[in-house]
Amino acid sequence: MNHGPLIFLGILVTFVMSWWGLIFAPQMQIGVQQNASLVDGIYPRPRAGLAEQGHHVYVANGCVQCHSQQVRQESYTFDVVLTAPGTNNEIVIRALGKIAPGINAGAVAAAATDQKPQTILTNVPQGVADDAQARLKKAGATAKTLFIPLGVDIARGWGSRLTVAADYLYDQPVQVGHSRLGPDLANYGQRAPSTKLILEHLYDPRLTMDKSLMPAHRYLFETKPVGKKSSPDALALTGKFAPPAGHEVVPKPEALQLVAYLQSLRASTSLFEAPASPAPQP
Repeated sequence: MNHGPLIFLGILVTFVMSWWGLIFAPQMQIGVQQNASLVDGIYPRPRAGLAEQGHHVYVANGCVQCHSQQVRQESYTFDVVLTAPGTNNEIVIRALGKIAPGINAGAVAAAATDQKPQTILTNVPQGVADDAQARLKKAGATAKTLFIPLGVDIARGWGSRLTVAADYLYDQPVQVGHSRLGPDLANYGQRAPSTKLILEHLYDPRLTMDKSLMPAHRYLFETKPVGKKSSPDALALTGKFAPPAGHEVVPKPEALQLVAYLQSLRASTSLFEAPASPAPQP
């Protein structure tokens, strides 16, 4: 009996099922990814034209070889804050004393408002935070738990939450990166200095950081004679960096596009799958 057709059919079915499970099904799940719907709109939003052009400049210059765009989060804890003491202060103060014996329960209850929530517990596990919130609710007070992401990246101020797939929705190609000879840039737009300082750093990083390992990107600039008046984009260079007398250094369009892209890098929006650390209270 000839088993050749059956063997061929078995191989074909195995291949098709493998292709379905490993390629087609994941593409159906990831390829139709939608923007997150938030109270103030959608996230992420497409970049403006100049920033989008700057993305291509970033890719062309191989910035991903030295900079990542992924904030890593190693763990998390919770803070518990009191936002309203309710109407029975005595019961609430007693509950606060049991939840956090080390605090001045009376002063905390008197000062707690939505505008000035009073921290009761810090860096506790979720179970402890949920129990404290339940006890305060039973006492008639209002409290909430705050998600606090932890990790070296977040401690450095590189971001307020874990970077997730949604952050890269409009990036093609995605610049996740794997090396950090320079700082992570996933949320650089939140901490970016002025445009002038970024341009100076691109022209020669030693202008802004003495021991920087980053190579100079002077080809993104041009030195030209000063016209009737100096260009508003001209760099204020002195000393060994100063251009020849009667000349000025101005950024090419590619440099301005790259700066716009860097300033557009913002991944701090709180998402369901990646809650952000709350902004510090005044």
